[in-house]
Amino acid sequence: MAHINRRFIDKHWLVFILRGIMAGAFGLMALFGVMEDFEMVISVVAVFLLLMGIIDSICALYASVKKHGWLNSVIDALIDIVAAVALLFFAKNNIVVGLVIIAVYTIISGVIDIFHGFLSTVDPTDRFIRVLAGVLGCVMGIVIMNAGDFEISTFVRFFGAYMLIVGVTSMIYGVHNRSQVIEDTVARSEAAKKRKKSSKKAAKKKK
Repeated sequence: MAHINRRFIDKHWLVFILRGIMAGAFGLMALFGVMEDFEMVISVVAVFLLLMGIIDSICALYASVKKHGWLNSVIDALIDIVAAVALLFFAKNNIVVGLVIIAVYTIISGVIDIFHGFLSTVDPTDRFIRVLAGVLGCVMGIVIMNAGDFEISTFVRFFGAYMLIVGVTSMIYGVHNRSQVIEDTVARSEAAKKRKKSSKKAAKKKK
Protein backbone atom coordinates (compact mmCIF):
# COMPACT_ATOMS: atom_id res chain seq x y z
CA MET A 1 0.00 0.00 0.00
CA ALA A 2 1.29 3.48 -0.87
CA HIS A 3 2.04 6.02 1.81
CA ILE A 4 -1.09 7.56 3.34
CA ASN A 5 -1.35 11.06 4.75
CA ARG A 6 -3.45 9.84 7.70
CA ARG A 7 -4.42 13.20 9.12
CA PHE A 8 -5.92 14.35 5.82
CA ILE A 9 -7.78 11.17 4.93
CA ASP A 10 -9.23 10.36 8.35
CA LYS A 11 -11.33 13.49 8.50
CA HIS A 12 -12.12 14.10 4.82
CA TRP A 13 -13.34 10.88 3.23
CA LEU A 14 -16.98 11.39 4.26
CA VAL A 15 -16.87 15.01 3.06
CA PHE A 16 -15.83 13.88 -0.41
CA ILE A 17 -18.66 11.33 -0.52
CA LEU A 18 -21.22 13.97 0.52
CA ARG A 19 -19.83 16.47 -1.98
CA GLY A 20 -19.89 13.76 -4.63
CA ILE A 21 -23.53 12.91 -3.96
CA MET A 22 -24.53 16.58 -4.11
CA ALA A 23 -22.51 17.32 -7.24
CA GLY A 24 -23.80 14.18 -8.94
CA ALA A 25 -27.41 15.02 -8.07
CA PHE A 26 -26.99 18.56 -9.39
CA GLY A 27 -25.30 17.24 -12.55
CA LEU A 28 -28.14 14.82 -13.26
CA MET A 29 -30.73 17.52 -12.61
CA ALA A 30 -28.93 19.93 -14.94
CA LEU A 31 -28.47 17.35 -17.68
CA PHE A 32 -31.96 15.85 -17.65
CA GLY A 33 -34.05 18.47 -15.88
CA VAL A 34 -35.78 21.52 -17.29
CA MET A 35 -33.88 24.68 -16.39
CA GLU A 36 -34.29 27.10 -19.26
CA ASP A 37 -34.59 30.27 -17.17
CA PHE A 38 -31.26 31.87 -16.28
CA GLU A 39 -32.48 33.17 -12.90
CA MET A 40 -33.55 29.65 -11.96
CA VAL A 41 -30.13 28.32 -12.99
CA ILE A 42 -28.32 30.93 -10.89
CA SER A 43 -30.53 30.23 -7.88
CA VAL A 44 -29.99 26.47 -8.10
CA VAL A 45 -26.21 26.84 -8.53
CA ALA A 46 -26.05 29.32 -5.63
CA VAL A 47 -27.99 27.01 -3.30
CA PHE A 48 -25.80 24.10 -4.36
CA LEU A 49 -22.62 26.08 -3.60
CA LEU A 50 -24.01 27.22 -0.24
CA LEU A 51 -24.69 23.61 0.74
CA MET A 52 -21.16 22.67 -0.33
CA GLY A 53 -19.83 25.57 1.75
CA ILE A 54 -21.80 24.40 4.79
CA ILE A 55 -20.35 20.90 4.48
CA ASP A 56 -16.83 22.31 4.19
CA SER A 57 -17.45 24.62 7.18
CA ILE A 58 -18.52 21.68 9.34
CA CYS A 59 -15.40 19.82 8.23
CA ALA A 60 -13.29 22.87 9.11
CA LEU A 61 -14.80 23.00 12.62
CA TYR A 62 -14.07 19.31 13.14
CA ALA A 63 -10.53 19.75 11.84
CA SER A 64 -9.94 22.75 14.11
CA VAL A 65 -10.85 20.61 17.13
CA LYS A 66 -8.25 18.09 15.97
CA LYS A 67 -5.84 21.04 15.49
CA HIS A 68 -4.64 20.04 12.03
CA GLY A 69 -5.75 20.19 8.41
CA TRP A 70 -8.39 22.86 9.03
CA LEU A 71 -7.01 25.36 6.51
CA ASN A 72 -7.93 23.23 3.47
CA SER A 73 -11.56 23.06 4.55
CA VAL A 74 -11.70 26.78 5.38
CA ILE A 75 -10.40 27.68 1.91
CA ASP A 76 -12.89 25.35 0.20
CA ALA A 77 -15.77 26.69 2.30
CA LEU A 78 -14.87 30.34 1.63
CA ILE A 79 -14.68 29.80 -2.13
CA ASP A 80 -18.06 28.04 -2.22
CA ILE A 81 -19.83 30.58 0.00
CA VAL A 82 -18.32 33.66 -1.67
CA ALA A 83 -19.28 32.34 -5.11
CA ALA A 84 -22.83 31.57 -3.91
CA VAL A 85 -23.31 35.02 -2.38
CA ALA A 86 -21.87 36.71 -5.48
CA LEU A 87 -24.29 34.80 -7.70
CA LEU A 88 -27.29 35.66 -5.52
CA PHE A 89 -26.54 39.37 -5.23
CA PHE A 90 -24.77 40.30 -8.47
CA ALA A 91 -25.81 37.85 -11.19
CA LYS A 92 -29.58 37.48 -10.95
CA ASN A 93 -30.33 39.70 -13.96
CA ASN A 94 -26.97 39.68 -15.70
CA ILE A 95 -25.95 36.61 -17.70
CA VAL A 96 -22.43 37.88 -18.36
CA VAL A 97 -21.70 38.49 -14.67
CA GLY A 98 -23.14 35.10 -13.77
CA LEU A 99 -21.00 33.31 -16.32
CA VAL A 100 -17.87 35.16 -15.17
CA ILE A 101 -18.50 34.29 -11.51
CA ILE A 102 -19.11 30.62 -12.30
CA ALA A 103 -16.07 30.53 -14.60
CA VAL A 104 -13.76 32.11 -12.00
CA TYR A 105 -15.12 29.82 -9.28
CA THR A 106 -14.58 26.74 -11.45
CA ILE A 107 -11.02 27.71 -12.38
CA ILE A 108 -10.05 28.49 -8.77
CA SER A 109 -11.61 25.23 -7.57
CA GLY A 110 -9.71 23.36 -10.28
CA VAL A 111 -6.39 24.92 -9.30
CA ILE A 112 -7.01 24.08 -5.63
CA ASP A 113 -7.86 20.48 -6.55
CA ILE A 114 -4.57 20.21 -8.45
CA PHE A 115 -2.64 21.55 -5.45
CA HIS A 116 -4.51 19.16 -3.12
CA GLY A 117 -3.67 16.30 -5.47
CA PHE A 118 0.05 16.95 -5.26
CA LEU A 119 0.30 18.15 -1.65
CA SER A 120 -2.30 16.20 0.36
CA THR A 121 -1.24 12.65 -0.46
CA VAL A 122 1.32 10.68 -2.41
CA ASP A 123 -1.08 7.80 -3.09
CA PRO A 124 -1.17 7.50 -6.92
CA THR A 125 -4.93 6.84 -7.12
CA ASP A 126 -5.82 9.80 -4.90
CA ARG A 127 -3.43 12.05 -6.75
CA PHE A 128 -4.77 11.06 -10.16
CA ILE A 129 -8.41 11.63 -9.14
CA ARG A 130 -7.79 15.06 -7.59
CA VAL A 131 -5.55 16.27 -10.41
CA LEU A 132 -8.01 15.00 -13.04
CA ALA A 133 -10.89 16.86 -11.36
CA GLY A 134 -8.71 19.97 -11.11
CA VAL A 135 -7.70 19.93 -14.76
CA LEU A 136 -11.32 19.43 -15.82
CA GLY A 137 -12.31 22.36 -13.62
CA CYS A 138 -9.74 24.65 -15.23
CA VAL A 139 -10.80 23.59 -18.73
CA MET A 140 -14.46 24.05 -17.84
CA GLY A 141 -13.82 27.50 -16.40
CA ILE A 142 -11.97 28.64 -19.51
CA VAL A 143 -14.76 27.34 -21.76
CA ILE A 144 -17.43 29.14 -19.68
CA MET A 145 -15.40 32.35 -19.79
CA ASN A 146 -15.60 32.21 -23.58
CA ALA A 147 -19.19 30.97 -23.76
CA GLY A 148 -20.80 34.21 -24.89
CA ASP A 149 -22.64 32.54 -27.77
CA PHE A 150 -23.99 29.61 -25.74
CA GLU A 151 -27.71 29.20 -25.30
CA ILE A 152 -28.65 28.91 -21.64
CA SER A 153 -29.79 25.29 -22.09
CA THR A 154 -26.44 24.37 -23.65
CA PHE A 155 -24.53 26.01 -20.82
CA VAL A 156 -26.67 24.26 -18.19
CA ARG A 157 -26.11 20.84 -19.74
CA PHE A 158 -22.40 21.45 -20.19
CA PHE A 159 -21.99 22.60 -16.61
CA GLY A 160 -24.17 19.70 -15.47
CA ALA A 161 -21.91 17.22 -17.27
CA TYR A 162 -18.89 18.72 -15.51
CA MET A 163 -20.57 18.55 -12.10
CA LEU A 164 -21.52 14.92 -12.77
CA ILE A 165 -17.84 14.16 -13.43
CA VAL A 166 -16.91 16.00 -10.23
CA GLY A 167 -19.52 14.01 -8.33
CA VAL A 168 -18.26 10.66 -9.61
CA THR A 169 -14.58 11.47 -8.99
CA SER A 170 -15.36 12.82 -5.49
CA MET A 171 -17.27 9.68 -4.53
CA ILE A 172 -14.52 7.43 -5.90
CA TYR A 173 -11.96 9.48 -3.97
CA GLY A 174 -14.00 9.28 -0.76
CA VAL A 175 -14.61 5.53 -1.03
CA HIS A 176 -10.95 4.91 -1.83
CA ASN A 177 -9.88 7.00 1.15
CA ARG A 178 -12.30 5.10 3.38
CA SER A 179 -10.72 1.81 2.28
CA GLN A 180 -7.31 3.31 3.13
CA VAL A 181 -8.57 4.19 6.61
CA ILE A 182 -9.67 0.58 7.12
CA GLU A 183 -6.32 -0.72 5.82
CA ASP A 184 -4.47 1.69 8.09
CA THR A 185 -6.54 0.59 11.10
CA VAL A 186 -5.76 -3.06 10.39
CA ALA A 187 -2.05 -2.25 9.95
CA ARG A 188 -1.99 -0.37 13.27
CA SER A 189 -3.71 -3.28 15.01
CA GLU A 190 -1.24 -5.80 13.60
CA ALA A 191 1.70 -3.59 14.57
CA ALA A 192 0.34 -3.30 18.11
CA LYS A 193 0.02 -7.09 18.36
CA LYS A 194 3.62 -7.52 17.16
CA ARG A 195 4.82 -5.02 19.77
CA LYS A 196 2.99 -6.90 22.51
CA LYS A 197 4.52 -10.20 21.40
CA SER A 198 7.98 -8.63 21.28
CA SER A 199 7.57 -7.13 24.75
CA LYS A 200 6.40 -10.51 26.13
CA LYS A 201 9.40 -12.27 24.59
CA ALA A 202 11.74 -9.64 26.03
CA ALA A 203 10.13 -10.06 29.46
CA LYS A 204 10.58 -13.85 29.32
CA LYS A 205 14.24 -13.50 28.38
CA LYS A 206 14.86 -11.22 31.35
CA LYS A 207 13.36 -13.84 33.64
